[in-house]
Amino acid sequence: MTLLRSAATVSSLTLLSRITGLARDMLLARLFGAGAAWDAFTVAFRLPNLLRRLFAEGAFSQAFVPIFAELKAREGEGRLRQLFSDVFGALFWSLLGVVVVGCIAAPALVALIASGFVRHPPLFDLATLLTRWTFPYILFMALVACSAGALNTYARFAVPAFTPVLLNLSLIGCALLLSSHVDPPILALAIGVVVGGLAQLAFQVPALIRIGLLPRPAAPRAAWSDPDVRRILRKMGPAVFAVSVSQLSIIINSNVASYLGEGSNSWLYYADRLMEFPTALLGAALGTVMLPSLSRAHAEGRADDYSRLLDWGLRVTVLIGVPAAVGLGLLSRGLIAVMFMGGRFGAQDVAPAAGALSGYAVGLIGLIAVKILAPGFYARQDIRTPVRIAIGVVLATQVANLALVPWLAHAGLALSVSLGATANAGLLLVGLRRRGVYLPLPGWRGFGARVAIASGVLAMLLWSVARRIDWIGSGQPWLHNAWWLAGLIAAGLLAYGGVLWLLGMRPGDFTSKTA
Repeated sequence: MTLLRSAATVSSLTLLSRITGLARDMLLARLFGAGAAWDAFTVAFRLPNLLRRLFAEGAFSQAFVPIFAELKAREGEGRLRQLFSDVFGALFWSLLGVVVVGCIAAPALVALIASGFVRHPPLFDLATLLTRWTFPYILFMALVACSAGALNTYARFAVPAFTPVLLNLSLIGCALLLSSHVDPPILALAIGVVVGGLAQLAFQVPALIRIGLLPRPAAPRAAWSDPDVRRILRKMGPAVFAVSVSQLSIIINSNVASYLGEGSNSWLYYADRLMEFPTALLGAALGTVMLPSLSRAHAEGRADDYSRLLDWGLRVTVLIGVPAAVGLGLLSRGLIAVMFMGGRFGAQDVAPAAGALSGYAVGLIGLIAVKILAPGFYARQDIRTPVRIAIGVVLATQVANLALVPWLAHAGLALSVSLGATANAGLLLVGLRRRGVYLPLPGWRGFGARVAIASGVLAMLLWSVARRIDWIGSGQPWLHNAWWLAGLIAAGLLAYGGVLWLLGMRPGDFTSKTA
């Protein structure tokens, strides 16, 4: 199977996840709007999400997948089954403790991540309640990440890529069925988070059975005694720090937004949801399929293939990421209005949310490229270098916040994140080049020129048409603006692809065999 086909499989299923996620957010925007209750939920859900990235998907995958791939190439299936069960057990017992502590310490955690809520006791109490309900999600997602890492190592990408759909369906179902039966109504979403986490874990069990890796979690002492578990944990230490450094900006931004007035966290949330389309469809998909391939190439000493894989990932990032950034920036108002306006999400919310989306769009290439370049270090079991880079980037991001937030308010937070992501990607690239790990293949100058020309044509098309459309006050029915938006996106895709075709670029130029 080619890497392009693997990435396409993950992207197509991730697209399904993002479509259901978009349907979820369109529904929730109309039910709950961008007010205090939604601010409380976004903060409450951000806490388990942050810890999920800290202990599960981020740090765990970076430490587990390279070692698991190495043992898969070197040792038998029996050892892999034992290691997987031991890792599964170690995660279960450790994260169970984290969940208990998190539920008890929920008030302190809310004060840490959104200290502005302390000045509004009802809002603070609501965020604390929702945090206690959503915190078990981290346990389920840690086990889901463990299962996904094993499945991806076996090139079984489809099940992990589809799994997030279940969370979206759970949130939609609970919002529709429970919100009128619980008090406050937003509590239905917290219940949906827990149900969705359990459903995701259960969905991966049959796939684990098919590859012979159904875990039999060991007791705590037995799980921790496995030498390879301890080896993974030693790698996780720097990885946790690396991810925590990058997540520190999220904590700071949530805190700052809590002082910027009601709706600020909500506007950032809705903008971020639209940014998730390209970052997940491209960045997450490429990172998912590349890390096991890079790990195998490193374990087998194939340095040329390692460099070639990175080059392929960066070219695909530029090819798709540049027009996506142009589209998000120039169509930000139309996207927010069509996707979210209605019900409790009013016309007054469109402009501030669109401003945040434009700010995020500036750094889209950086946000995606980090997901390609960081595995270039992780697959070599070098986690310290990304940590050092991330520390510097966080500091620079906060300096940017000091300059931009007084001028642009919440949109300044989004722009600071973009500038930080761009700096992060640039420093990672320089680090790989200096170590001789990545040597660009010939043809980048011509490739970049063709993408720039096609993106310029795309920008002129979108700007000339979108500025003539009144997305908010035209009085036209929702379907009218939705058709205009869909038509603009389709015309933009045709224009961009057509120019690239005329300039000699073909799909076969991006085919790469799995390493």
